[in-house]
Amino acid sequence: MGRGRQKAKATKQAREIKYYTPNTDLSALERELAAARGESTEDDDNGDWDDDPYDRDDDR
Repeated sequence: MGRGRQKAKATKQAREIKYYTPNTDLSALERELAAARGESTEDDDNGDWDDDPYDRDDDR
């Protein structure tokens, strides 16, 4: 016995985490989306791996 207070606290914390809704800065989101409109979504993010000699498809 004696676990009632501990369990109640854990339940309270779990509910706070589950139903937590952070404050959303909608103006910052709008600025970010407006800036991203002109950019392509089809970027090739291979970076340094483009020149990897072991990544070539050889039909040997």
